[in-house]
Amino acid sequence: MINIHEIYQSIQGESTLAGMPCTFVRLAGCPLRCHYCDTEQAIPFDSGQTMSITRVIAQVKAMGNPLVLVTGGEPLAQKRCIDLLDGLLGLDVIVQLETSGALDVKLVPQMVRKVMDLKTPDSGEEKRNRWENLQYLYKHDEIKFVLASRCDYEWCKQVIEQRLHDTSATILLSPCWGKLAPSDLSAWILEDGLPARMQLQMHKVIWGAEAKGV
Repeated sequence: MINIHEIYQSIQGESTLAGMPCTFVRLAGCPLRCHYCDTEQAIPFDSGQTMSITRVIAQVKAMGNPLVLVTGGEPLAQKRCIDLLDGLLGLDVIVQLETSGALDVKLVPQMVRKVMDLKTPDSGEEKRNRWENLQYLYKHDEIKFVLASRCDYEWCKQVIEQRLHDTSATILLSPCWGKLAPSDLSAWILEDGLPARMQLQMHKVIWGAEAKGV
């Protein structure tokens, strides 16, 4: 059994797979309290409902999308998340996992495409970054930074130079919605020649920042 906040289908709004039809499996519960969190409804571990992993997989299969994202909350805060990922890999789909990187990713199946959201100073959770997780990232994985200020950007640039210079994962920089102008972040990346890709939250552009379940 696993605590599921919601399962729905939409367009993947982030990552290098942005734009793909996607089934979202949002697990309930998160031990972090990021200042810019846009899914506060999924923070309680008792939000949503308890479901069998078999039922979750059947529901994902019925939706028939080529991509499934396991997200949260913080999905790895639930021990059965690994079992869920193993089950989803049995379907003919791409499986992504969005995790904060504050919890151990060593047991995540290698075939799962991890999107690790490293926490910046403005998130309020910088100290929770588990830097040893970087050794478990592969070429198909991604490292995401949500940036809310110039200070966040400078911190991110330092992390890229000192910790990520030899990573094979794709580095994504995402301007925090309503806090950092995309045009400013674009200019900084170009000015510094940073080895990273900028991304916007496509789902917020399409449906608006306050929309849920999209």
